[in-house]
Amino acid sequence: MTARAAAAVALAVLVVAVLAAVAPSVLAGSPDRIDPGAALHGPSAVHVFGTDWLGRDVYARVVYGTRASLLVGVGGTVLATLVGTGWGLVAALGGRVTDQLAMRTADVLLSFPTLLLALLMVAALGPGRWNMTIAVTVALAPGFARLVRIRAHLVRRFAYVRAATDLGRPTWQVALVHIVPNVLLPLMGVVVPNIGVAIIVGASLSFLGLGPDSATPEWGSMLAQSRDYLSVAWAPAVFPALAVTATVLSISVAGRALGTRVDDGRSR
Repeated sequence: MTARAAAAVALAVLVVAVLAAVAPSVLAGSPDRIDPGAALHGPSAVHVFGTDWLGRDVYARVVYGTRASLLVGVGGTVLATLVGTGWGLVAALGGRVTDQLAMRTADVLLSFPTLLLALLMVAALGPGRWNMTIAVTVALAPGFARLVRIRAHLVRRFAYVRAATDLGRPTWQVALVHIVPNVLLPLMGVVVPNIGVAIIVGASLSFLGLGPDSATPEWGSMLAQSRDYLSVAWAPAVFPALAVTATVLSISVAGRALGTRVDDGRSR
């Protein structure tokens, strides 16, 4: 498969994922309808992905679980981008002491594996979707801050940026007008793949029981709840896992394509 074909497939998967997150009722029926007589049935014409131990349709729960998973993945990454951008700009423009303090703080946080740092944050804040989003933000923001700082230091050397500074323009104006636009575009090539990382972190936290309420469809919690039934029904575990895998791989391919396009644009 060529890179262009892979990107097209990835885009198609992501379009379906976004539709499932925004309007799940278009793609599936109720995820909460219980049918004890159909519990743990395999895939069929009636239940495409089979049913779980309560007779709930796995396909519907996978579709409705997309919203919770993407909310943590996309929401946490967007917040981390905003926090990391501000963090990196303060470090780059705030003077030596501020730079050292900001970057040493980032170094301490970066010394923790992403999942472990998110786990510690949720353990401190308590379980729940919003606390998971905050945890993902804290786990990803230091890496973005370091990248923004490096890029901001490079942009500050550009002749037109130095000219704006020499003309007495306020630091905040120079940052917003000249530095931020030159920082964000290269950053996007890193941000997009990290959405996949955030989805995996969110699913892992939910798998450990630190996510939304167990009644709420979410891929990680669906995997955790299906463990006790693997010997008699594989579908409730396999399809949520495939949803995570397909989404993360599609985001990775899309991020790689975006990074290549950004690099090509900068080299012209």
